[in-house]
Amino acid sequence: MLNEQLSSQLKTHLASLTHDVEFVASLDDSAKATEMRDLLEQIAGLADRVSLRTDGTSARVPSFEIKRPASGDADMIEGVEFAAIPLGHEFTSLVLAILQVGGVVPKIGDETIAQIRAIDRNLAFETYMSLSCQNCPDVVQALNAMSVINPRISHVAIDGSLFKDEVEERQIMAVPNVFLNGEPFDQGRMTIDQIVGKLDTGAEARMADEIDAKDPFDVLVVGGGPAGAASAVYAARKGIRTGIATERFGGQVLDTMGIENLISVPKTEGPKLAAALETHVREYDVDIMNLQLAERLVPASEPGGLTTVELANGAKLEARTVVLSTGARWRNMNVPGEQEYRNKGVTYCPHCDGPLFAGKRVAVIGGGNSGVEAAIDLAGIVGHVTLLEFMDELRADEVLQRKLRSLPNVDVVLNAMTTEVIGDGSKVTGLAYTDRPTDEQHVLELDGVFVQIGLLPNTEWLAGTVELSERGEIVVDDHGRTSVPGVFAAGDVTTVPYKQIVISMGQGATAALSAFDHLIRTSAPEAELATV
Repeated sequence: MLNEQLSSQLKTHLASLTHDVEFVASLDDSAKATEMRDLLEQIAGLADRVSLRTDGTSARVPSFEIKRPASGDADMIEGVEFAAIPLGHEFTSLVLAILQVGGVVPKIGDETIAQIRAIDRNLAFETYMSLSCQNCPDVVQALNAMSVINPRISHVAIDGSLFKDEVEERQIMAVPNVFLNGEPFDQGRMTIDQIVGKLDTGAEARMADEIDAKDPFDVLVVGGGPAGAASAVYAARKGIRTGIATERFGGQVLDTMGIENLISVPKTEGPKLAAALETHVREYDVDIMNLQLAERLVPASEPGGLTTVELANGAKLEARTVVLSTGARWRNMNVPGEQEYRNKGVTYCPHCDGPLFAGKRVAVIGGGNSGVEAAIDLAGIVGHVTLLEFMDELRADEVLQRKLRSLPNVDVVLNAMTTEVIGDGSKVTGLAYTDRPTDEQHVLELDGVFVQIGLLPNTEWLAGTVELSERGEIVVDDHGRTSVPGVFAAGDVTTVPYKQIVISMGQGATAALSAFDHLIRTSAPEAELATV
């Protein structure tokens, strides 16, 4: 199952194990169980410290646990389980779980490890995921690490396509979907800090106190996507005090599957690029404040004064200059039923949630590149796709349209105005739309709605402070300057055309350099300014 190159790489990693690791598999005679056994046997054959037992008694079959047997120099570790054949995006999760059970310390901050060890109650986590989901590995890896660190925590990662009965029973229509002690815990991408913060109710208050105590920054970047990361790097390289406050490092990039137009990087995936961005920023003296949502901007009261950014947790940050790079989010349809059935059939990530609709009927809303690409991807998984476009023609590139037209299980409806998402109270059952030229009403019977109608800038919190365009974007000039002195902006949140990763990076660099120039000019004596 693993090719020669991958086996060689894995063998090198397994050489770092300091303790024995056991796979304890619960198998039957199914094809999937045979596939799981083959994978585990192949991995066990790569290292003397790894062995396989097939006498597992898990209620989920096929599945396997990863355990460390008790020995004289190490305690037993158990609680890491895969009810899945963890290939694809989850192969890294499997490798990390083996290494961590085998003695390799998780790459987590000391403070977070201390918080995890301090948990004094039994926590049994279950994560429903799909192997094509780029958001799922972060959650799986976080909960696996927590179960290695604290024996009172256990975790099982469940492939929804392998255990369809559970998915139906629990009405899971979006992944990752996490249950704790049998009850819903949370959905969507989560970092280990977010999970721990949700369990440790005092963590947010402690973080707010720490942030309040910070000295003013020379440059404070708000937002951690490509623009924010570039701004932080360029500012830090000037040797000035730089901070970055972000709700999630990577931003919209985390929700992007394939990236093939970032110059010099022929192909990568969003989560990999986001991790690389954070790694690069951490190479510099940048104060990174994750899980921080900005709620208000208070401009400086006088030239050269401090601008304040107020956060959702009540903390305040001050800076001589600010770079706004809060990016954008998926645009909603804003029709009845959309929010009621969000993650109950209404979804925004075809790569993540597509496998949950295998063999079913779904709709894709939007005829741009994103919508047509989603329809093409889903056509290979679901039973039937109906793509609805508001205008009288698709807006996607012609090469994508040709591919779409070649698919036998896809219908395209033009001039369609979606009017309602219909459901039975627990899940989506249909979609209503109006034919715009005739005003005729139609209802589609289906199980899922994938919304792909563009992005909205994250600027609601800036209303009344910086100038915004009619579309809610921050108005900037060619230096990234906003209408407020000392406040700059970059990336998808601005009026700069063409929302592309490479453009955001360049714009982030421009904003940081402009902020540095502003600092020089507002701090230099007047006699010196004449020669600048």
